[in-house]
Amino acid sequence: MQAPGISVQRSVSRRTLLRGAAASAIGLPLLEAMTPAVACRSHSRAPAPKRFVAMCAGLGFHGPHLFPETAGTDYELTPYLSRLKDHRDHFTVLSGLSHPNQQGNNGHASELTWLTSAPRPGLAGFRNTVSLDQLIAEQAGLQTRFPWLALSTSGRSMSWTSSGVEIPGETSPAKLFRALFMEGTPQEVAAEMRQLQKGRSILDTVLRQAKSLDRELSRHDRRKMDEYLTAVRDLESRLQQSQGWSKRPKPAVDSEPPQDITDKTDAIGRQRLMYDMIVLALQTDSTRTVTFQLSGMNAVPKIAGVSHDWHNLSHHGKDQEKIDELKVIEEAEFETFNEFLGKLRAVSEEQATLLDNTVVLFGSNLGNASSHSWRNLPVIVAGGGYRHAGYVAHDEKNNVPLANLFVSIAQQVGVQVEKFGSSTASSVAGLEAG
Repeated sequence: MQAPGISVQRSVSRRTLLRGAAASAIGLPLLEAMTPAVACRSHSRAPAPKRFVAMCAGLGFHGPHLFPETAGTDYELTPYLSRLKDHRDHFTVLSGLSHPNQQGNNGHASELTWLTSAPRPGLAGFRNTVSLDQLIAEQAGLQTRFPWLALSTSGRSMSWTSSGVEIPGETSPAKLFRALFMEGTPQEVAAEMRQLQKGRSILDTVLRQAKSLDRELSRHDRRKMDEYLTAVRDLESRLQQSQGWSKRPKPAVDSEPPQDITDKTDAIGRQRLMYDMIVLALQTDSTRTVTFQLSGMNAVPKIAGVSHDWHNLSHHGKDQEKIDELKVIEEAEFETFNEFLGKLRAVSEEQATLLDNTVVLFGSNLGNASSHSWRNLPVIVAGGGYRHAGYVAHDEKNNVPLANLFVSIAQQVGVQVEKFGSSTASSVAGLEAG
């Protein structure tokens, strides 16, 4: 069965989505040797692709309402996990994980490095490293129209290039729908081709200028220039690939184009709308790598029973009234995440579901938002073909590197790496591949 309101009618094609100088999303031209797209997969019996989706809640989750008291599969449901009870056998909760050396220039700086593990975020000399999604997209992205999607409720992003540049987050479901599924006019396609050609022309000029400078640079500057030119050549290659896809058709879906929610305080409504877009993007194989930044706000969210500023509530200082009101917000977030998991499970793929073929990482860069602690992070891993183990409690004082989990996730979706960031192992105890 397919998720309600979704009907894939044409084979998926791929083309470029360029967002200024920040990033590019380009796929290779469709070759006969390549796996047929979604619409043809049932005839080819090709295995369903593996995907990765990561969501980070910037204001954290109250640990006592999330983590069970006992480890294992028979744990007693906590207030937040009770919202996910229908999917209990399809996810694992982990505690005792964190990135080392995350003290930064402010209490929320660890948000910059949740998917990278780079130390000392925001302090003097800090330079971010590649995020997990981008590492995965380097391989998985060659098979889809968009190598990755970086989504957000605020414009901030978890996605960082190999050069340590943040990729802006798309906040508009309506714009995303147009990019994924709506065909441009002949004039718009021609304009895109001109932009691609202009981009190649600019890169040609940059390469000529860099070559003329090379003889005058010191060894240190020459090394930095080599890193820069590597990035330029990669972009040049993507621009060349994209020209073969600018006129190919996009997948057709039955869903009506979404209407953006203009009320910024409707945090849950905005999350739900973007979750729906993620399901569509994955089902049509438009992308296999997605990040979604769930930002809080310095305002009262539009949720029944909430009357105080969300950020202020997250700094509850153990005030029970604030904790109770914060619980209302965070239960709503978990309920919306529950709906997302349900929609992934409703999409059948061969002998499995879309959730079975998608590693879903859900959590936060803050273990205790009230004190800005970046240790003992809340982490849930759903789907992805893992043998889920209920609740796995690692040492809360001597945390296991979260990047160990990242290596496991990369391997689970087919990227063969043995180390990522601050990892010390290629797996975490209690989470095994199926």
